[in-house]
Amino acid sequence: MTTAPQTAPKIAMVLAAGLGTRMRPLTDDRPKALVEVGGKALIDHMLDRLAAAGVETAVVNVHYFADRLEEHLVRRAATHPLPHIVISDERPQALETGGGVKHALPLLGEAPVFVANIDSVWIEDVPAIEALARAWDPERMDVCLMLASTRESSGFHDTGDVFLGEDGVVRFKDPGETAPLVYVGVHICKPRVVADGPEGPFSLLPIWKALAAEGRVHGVTPEGVWMHVGDPAAREVAQARLAGEP
Repeated sequence: MTTAPQTAPKIAMVLAAGLGTRMRPLTDDRPKALVEVGGKALIDHMLDRLAAAGVETAVVNVHYFADRLEEHLVRRAATHPLPHIVISDERPQALETGGGVKHALPLLGEAPVFVANIDSVWIEDVPAIEALARAWDPERMDVCLMLASTRESSGFHDTGDVFLGEDGVVRFKDPGETAPLVYVGVHICKPRVVADGPEGPFSLLPIWKALAAEGRVHGVTPEGVWMHVGDPAAREVAQARLAGEP
């Protein structure tokens, strides 16, 4: 049962169009989203988390092995009616994170949305996505990132991504700096932040950095153990941790 606030987004963008090059040979015959960790496809880990947080609709972008991913999502819907799946088709060209969100704007609407990668899994002490939703304040922020300590995560950047001020404002590290926190793959944003992005593929990161310079990017650090499943070795680490192995 969800305890997310009533103002929590009901729509999520799930970024599942990547090639998964670093995951080969596991992605030789499937998209990264369908690589299994702990007996469950990566995309199902994320969709289950979003459903538990009250998300009603998930817009999923597809590119690599798109047909296979769509078939999986149709089968899933037979037993998991929520979130309802809407496909954002990127078969002609994978559009990266920012381009993927921009391409899906007609499906997302104008209200704030969750945006989630499919390559993060975690063991949480409190519902992390709901903690993110409780931190969201559209008056003070355009983006709110879910963050974790580098000490409580594996497979992410050892040198971290950001610093977090006492007021929750994010500062991205400068070149050569080591930051204490990493982005762990889920955030809330106002969809319009990508509206002025270029045509074709582009990353969300430059947009975040520009907004952070204006104090419009905040973050939250729920307690838990966070794992980025970026390659076969990281998958083995994640499986061991999910199984309770040290």
